[in-house]
Amino acid sequence: MGFEAEYSKKLVSADEAVKVVKSGDWVDFGWCVTTPEALDKALAKRIDELYDVKFRGGILTKPLAMFEREDAGEHFVWNSWHMSGYERKMCGQGLAYYMPLRYSELPGYYRQQIRHVDVAMFQVAPMDKHGYFNFGPSASHLAAVCEVADHIIVEVNENVPRALGGFEEAIHISQVDAIVEGGNPALGEIPAGGEPTEVDKKVAEQIVAEIPNGACLQLGIGGMPNAVGSLIAQSDLKDLGVHTEMYVDAFVDISKAGKITGAKKNIDKGKQTYAFGAGTKKLYDFIDDNPELMSAPVNYTNDIARVSTIDNFISINNAVGIDLYGQINAESAGTRQISGAGGQLDFVMGAHLSKGGKSFVCISSVFTKKDGTAVSRISPTLAPGSIVTDTRANSMYIVTEYGMACMKGLATWQRAEALINIAHPDFRDELIAEAEKMGIWRQSNKR
Repeated sequence: MGFEAEYSKKLVSADEAVKVVKSGDWVDFGWCVTTPEALDKALAKRIDELYDVKFRGGILTKPLAMFEREDAGEHFVWNSWHMSGYERKMCGQGLAYYMPLRYSELPGYYRQQIRHVDVAMFQVAPMDKHGYFNFGPSASHLAAVCEVADHIIVEVNENVPRALGGFEEAIHISQVDAIVEGGNPALGEIPAGGEPTEVDKKVAEQIVAEIPNGACLQLGIGGMPNAVGSLIAQSDLKDLGVHTEMYVDAFVDISKAGKITGAKKNIDKGKQTYAFGAGTKKLYDFIDDNPELMSAPVNYTNDIARVSTIDNFISINNAVGIDLYGQINAESAGTRQISGAGGQLDFVMGAHLSKGGKSFVCISSVFTKKDGTAVSRISPTLAPGSIVTDTRANSMYIVTEYGMACMKGLATWQRAEALINIAHPDFRDELIAEAEKMGIWRQSNKR
């Protein structure tokens, strides 16, 4: 049977495709911008006949139709590998829960621990002439999901870019059980943010000054990493490379500015390697059929041993809070999950092991509460319930608008002093007093 004939045989409506889902099933729902939409709406219609259906996914860029009803929690539960704003809201409503992980291990979770998925469904690019459906900018761990799934449904969307890669970036029609043609919705977007703030610019300027020509970049999501990317695009840097978890708009700007060649990369020379991408339409258009980019599974992109072999690896990420020991919380506000661990620890560790490598965690010195009160992001200890994303032994460079501090090789009292020196001046005396109580402040430091 030819591919086109097989396609016709497997083509069904979304309503027909989701009939395979049963109460009690585990359903993997794609990843980020390729989360299914027509299939989501079809499942929402079945809410009254389904109970305890457990969904897995992450970084939702649009609300899910399945969870629109007030009683949705009696029928469905969402389990997220990494939180977006929509998922944070769902958590607050008791509809969603976070699944802790080191992102590099996720394909292994499916192959070794989970080992069984009842139904997998996700959006894909249209089938190519060889019978393959490309995962688009969401390769991440989808091949591993498909390996252990009993039933695989693909939702074809002409707006999903064809993300070229080395391996595990597509699924063949012979492995697919059902094909649904959705309404070709535009992919969800994660805006790069507005104009960088003065704080963003001050942090970015310090980091860019530390980046050598030929460095290989990893940028996390958020305003500060994007501000760094914008400054790199305007800099005199050259022959930069990319090996990252998430491909973001900033990389498009740096590429179009002619700063990225990948000529100095130890591996995947000339390629911009990434596990998934999310941003604006500018990014999706850039990814589509671009041979300069390499879509790969996250156990390849985030592998610490692999990252460590890339010379001058520069990792740039955000944080929520940091304590005087150098412990970094990048994912929760106390017990409230607001993000996820993602691959931050993978890159923090890999960058330190890289020849000439550096990891930077960016943070504004303060944040302002809804009532207008300013709170220091550098605190004596992390708030109760806060998650330690990067341990004090792993943290390297911490950067605020007031300076940069390297944690490597410092005793606890040295760390406290270094971090207080880059805290907001209004909070330094208070931090010193707390450090004294904690036994990590030397009297000789007072001057």
